[in-house]
Amino acid sequence: MFVQGSVPGFRLLIVFLVSAALVVADARFDKVSTVRSTIATGLAPVYWLGNAPYEFTDWVAGLFENKKDLQQENEDLRARLMILERRALKYAALASENNELRRLMNSSEVLDDRVIVGEVVGVSPDPFSHEVIINKGRRDGVVPGQAILDAHGLMGQVVRSSQLTSRVLLVSDSSHAVPVEVVRNGLRAILLGTGDSVTLDLVHVPDTADIREGDLLVSSGLGGRFPRGYPVAEVSRISKEPGEPFASIEATPKAQLNQSRLVLVVFPPEASTSPDGEAAEGETAASGEADAAQGGQD
Repeated sequence: MFVQGSVPGFRLLIVFLVSAALVVADARFDKVSTVRSTIATGLAPVYWLGNAPYEFTDWVAGLFENKKDLQQENEDLRARLMILERRALKYAALASENNELRRLMNSSEVLDDRVIVGEVVGVSPDPFSHEVIINKGRRDGVVPGQAILDAHGLMGQVVRSSQLTSRVLLVSDSSHAVPVEVVRNGLRAILLGTGDSVTLDLVHVPDTADIREGDLLVSSGLGGRFPRGYPVAEVSRISKEPGEPFASIEATPKAQLNQSRLVLVVFPPEASTSPDGEAAEGETAASGEADAAQGGQD
């Protein structure tokens, strides 16, 4: 039968059946992975031998490198290292900016008013004036009176605007006032700046008022200067003196006044502004303190 040539076809059939069985066992039952791993381990010396000529050539070439070439290579590597370190610093700054932008965008999503993102480009050198300069001005539609926020809360308001930049009076300035209300019970009061970036004063609160440490203060919207509902501060200390009609209350600003670099410029609803950007007629001030906060800077 071997001579007649029928056996080679039979052998081919056997090989085909075995191959099909192995393919099915591997694809359907994962039974050949151990065999494959064992074979690969056994072939490892073959891989090493195949790569040996290149490794040997590279080793011999390294024996004949002169000192000058090594020094030049070291200089090149140092230069590349400095470039990579600079890029790493830049990427770290970009990552920080990206995170801040994400926080800002998350903040802007909860606002009903239109906002644009601005950047703080300057700080007032006057130690008695808490003002910053942002890179948005009249060409961007920014006018005096607009609210400025960071990712955490209300920072202040625009007091002057040029074509390219605007000056922002921070809530911590001693001439600034914000009409606020307590989120927990709706109690209204006026929050005054103290000249300290971490402390604000809540005034005109009766000694018997229901207010507690940790209460969140948001803008009340009275007077139309600040839209309602923006986080402004958190009550940090309450002092009640016997015989005094009003309590002495301190609050901590929610905004990071000395750290935030990116800010949100809030545009009021179109109906509340005139075509030239000034406040519409009939708007009244929330209080004498709020009027003084704006008038003292214009």
